[in-house]
Amino acid sequence: MDWRKRITSDLKVCHGRMCIKGTRIMISVILDNLAEGLTYDEIIQSYPSLTKKDIQAAITYAAEISKERIIPIPKRASR
Repeated sequence: MDWRKRITSDLKVCHGRMCIKGTRIMISVILDNLAEGLTYDEIIQSYPSLTKKDIQAAITYAAEISKERIIPIPKRASR
């Protein structure tokens, strides 16, 4: 899936945060709902303008950006 067809960023919409095109639904909101265990259908019930493909695009976007950032994990001190 090409998430770029469904996700956009515009400084005039949600302060430039990534959103589903044509909405003010931020990708972070979709991901937060998924992380809380909500199903696609439950998320769509709360945000009726979303589609299952929009939610899948949010997941695909998140997977892609997670590959670009390395978060160092501090080494444990020797005892």
